[in-house]
Amino acid sequence: MRRFIKSILPIRSPSQDKHSESQKVSYWLEKLFNQARDKEKEDAKKQSEANTRNTQERPPTKNIEQTSGEKGKEDAARSTAQKTENDRQTVEDMVSNSNRILLQISSVFPWDLFPTTICAEETRITIVHRQLFSSQVHSVDIKSITNVFIDTGILFAQLTIMSNTFAENQIIIKRLWKKDAIFMRRIIEGLRMFISKDIDTTSYTVEDLIKKLEELSTTRIVL
Repeated sequence: MRRFIKSILPIRSPSQDKHSESQKVSYWLEKLFNQARDKEKEDAKKQSEANTRNTQERPPTKNIEQTSGEKGKEDAARSTAQKTENDRQTVEDMVSNSNRILLQISSVFPWDLFPTTICAEETRITIVHRQLFSSQVHSVDIKSITNVFIDTGILFAQLTIMSNTFAENQIIIKRLWKKDAIFMRRIIEGLRMFISKDIDTTSYTVEDLIKKLEELSTTRIVL
């Protein structure tokens, strides 16, 4: 019976058993190594994808600083350009206003050998006192005029312009035609109302502005 069993079962030598065991150990070691390598590759791939997402979602600090600096420079440039344009427009308005004469009257010759002239502009009144070989010019802003008085007679009238900028607080112009003096007072009073309301008169022509001033002063002034 023992002979029969031996003849059926294969006979394994000790060297064959050791070789088989070595093959098993090598197989599992190789499998574990491959698993560790695959895991490292997968972790590295995930880390790379995460870094890419962070880079896309968060722009570099340097670019943000550059963008903020450029925006600040653009705002400063726009502000400077706007101020320059406003200053230019203000100067043009001042020149335009100072050159637009609304009304000019003079004292009557020969009752006044050296006639005095009153010139009304949009922003100021200019009075020219003439003498034999010289003349004196006084200018006062409309907003500085505190009052305008008129004394009338049969033919002539006298204007008294009050202002804190005059040395004696007033200038008197005598021997004006009565009609001219009344009209000048109305124009000055109308301009004072416009200045007090901060009304821009540059959009009006001289003729339209005089009509508006005359209408306004007629409703508020007796003479």
